[in-house]
Amino acid sequence: MSQNTAPREPRTTPSTSGAWASGGTLFAGVLMLVTGFMDVFQGIAGIAEDDVYTRVGDYVFKFDLTTWGWIHLILGVILAVAGFGILKGAEWGRVAGIALASLNVLFQFLFLPYQPWWALFSMAISIFVIWALATDDAYGRDKTF
Repeated sequence: MSQNTAPREPRTTPSTSGAWASGGTLFAGVLMLVTGFMDVFQGIAGIAEDDVYTRVGDYVFKFDLTTWGWIHLILGVILAVAGFGILKGAEWGRVAGIALASLNVLFQFLFLPYQPWWALFSMAISIFVIWALATDDAYGRDKTF
């Protein structure tokens, strides 16, 4: 009877925060896709009708709603592409996701006078996406044990 005397590599379990970040990365990719599609629809609504959104108050950041529509449409398409890249595990998706989520926070802040609740919600989603993508150190690696 022969025994296998080859040393076994110890199995390491990921830390709790690492597991959260890893699961958060998958969720971040899905959220990027959803946010991208919602921005596309928001952009189409702004382009099609200028009276869809009404300004809540008088703010410094005054753009024509057609301009906001084009900004949201273009940003939405790029966000959806980056979300797809995140789900595929591409390194460019992670970098683009962090950069585009940061840009989305900025644009949603500027869009606060027109859709305050949706802008705050979208900013919170983007901040979660930035956190999830920035803290997952195993992103894009082969995860076989």
